[in-house]
Amino acid sequence: MGNSPGMSVKELSACHSHQWYRKFMTECPSGQLTFYEFKKFFGLKNLSETSNEYVKTMFKTFDINDDGCIDFMEYVAALSLVLKGGVQQKLRWYFKLFDVDSSGCIDREELLLIFKAIEAINGVEQEFSTEELTDMVFNKIDVNGDGELSLDEFIEGIQADEVLSVMLTQSLDLTHIVSNIYTDIDSEQSGCQTRGR
Repeated sequence: MGNSPGMSVKELSACHSHQWYRKFMTECPSGQLTFYEFKKFFGLKNLSETSNEYVKTMFKTFDINDDGCIDFMEYVAALSLVLKGGVQQKLRWYFKLFDVDSSGCIDREELLLIFKAIEAINGVEQEFSTEELTDMVFNKIDVNGDGELSLDEFIEGIQADEVLSVMLTQSLDLTHIVSNIYTDIDSEQSGCQTRGR
């Protein structure tokens, strides 16, 4: 699995659910991942205030029952979405992530804030600046020109524009976080195989 992040969710659960569960329970024996443990779990250290707010928002979107913790089933659901969620599912999740104040709409400031935080966490220089990307999204898909994007505007606009769809997918790429987990699981498996000989 470590070298195959494109595996299906079925293969993921059939082949490696035990290792995922073991890693989850090793990192948080209580079975409940708090925000602090969430950051530690994904190797997110020394974050700026903006990046920390983004991670907090991401944590809240994964906390499906809104109890302030992520349990194993929420964790698996989140990773399944990141790895293999359909376009509609991912766009709905992105919208929820961008809608920082939970108003049901995304404004320019919210989108810019999230893009800046993502850039800081990913540490990868993008082709466009965060301001340019934000302007591009609003110029192309804010059809009624009110400075806010509804869920329908967002989903329909992104799906209708291949360039925006690709850029959004690349800027929100979380595979480096998933790769950290794969690496940890692979090193555990290697250690077990060595000890077993």
